[in-house]
Amino acid sequence: MKIFHFLFLTIIILSCSEDNRLEKSLIEQSTMQIDKTSIVILGTIQDAGSPQIACKKKCCAHLYTNPDNNRQVVSLGLIDTENHKTYLFDATPDIGRQMKRLTNYDRKSTNEIVDGIFLTHAHIGHYTGLMYLGKEAMDSKGIPVYAMPKMKDFLSSNGPWNLLVSRKNIALHELENEKYIELSKSIQITPLLVPHRDEFSETVGYKIKGPNKSALFIPDIDKWEKWDKNIIDELAMVDYAFLDATFYSGKELQNRDISEIPHPFIIESFEKFKALNEQERNKIVFIHFNHTNPIINPNSMETKSVIEKGFRIARINDVFEL
Repeated sequence: MKIFHFLFLTIIILSCSEDNRLEKSLIEQSTMQIDKTSIVILGTIQDAGSPQIACKKKCCAHLYTNPDNNRQVVSLGLIDTENHKTYLFDATPDIGRQMKRLTNYDRKSTNEIVDGIFLTHAHIGHYTGLMYLGKEAMDSKGIPVYAMPKMKDFLSSNGPWNLLVSRKNIALHELENEKYIELSKSIQITPLLVPHRDEFSETVGYKIKGPNKSALFIPDIDKWEKWDKNIIDELAMVDYAFLDATFYSGKELQNRDISEIPHPFIIESFEKFKALNEQERNKIVFIHFNHTNPIINPNSMETKSVIEKGFRIARINDVFEL
């Protein structure tokens, strides 16, 4: 019996040690010094994560026994090095690790809590991380949360989110379409309405303007043609564009009606952006990958195709100076 207990404890300790090494490795990747205001990639995966619940496909099979800590739900971090402040774009189920990594980038600050959170919409991967700010977890004090009117009303009127408001764990700040707010003298954030499945709130992307460069962040949109703006024109006005790349093609989902979950396929984006010159194509950084998307694998043929065409693929801990 004693031998059994010893072996059991040994297995547990080794298992925990391996998990700790993986997490430590991920944290260490984010401890390089960032000296200029920058965007950092904190997650790249679609709302449901990877592996996705109940998935029996090859894309997820090995991840149940060998989880990949790089597969975190899509989020951007903004680091204001001049004022030693940090901001999250979307509050994902992975917010704990993402907030830790983001605040680690500024070694001159001991603050491990972000200075604000910008929400895009009310789908599970983009706001449910707020729950970890409540009484059962962090019990935060007045973290600014920026949201559009319907999103703000959704949080204020529905539990458990309204408890975060009433207990002042978060402080809601209402945004207005295409009206920028200033986070500092050199940083402006502008929400842009985009067409998406707006069951509970509107959906926005964000234009993030820094001291020298700017970025567009649109993790979710139905189709480029449905937008009242021309994505080509919007690209011309920024230096980086982090764009919805949920599916590589419509072949990925065999058991779902893909018309019910519209996104621009990467192969459609190829066609949309084919006339762009090399410089403009290089602005585009694909992000928000469904668990079936082959470009999650950096060695896949599809990844090679994206790179050969002059586009980029977001990878966790990538840094883009603003």
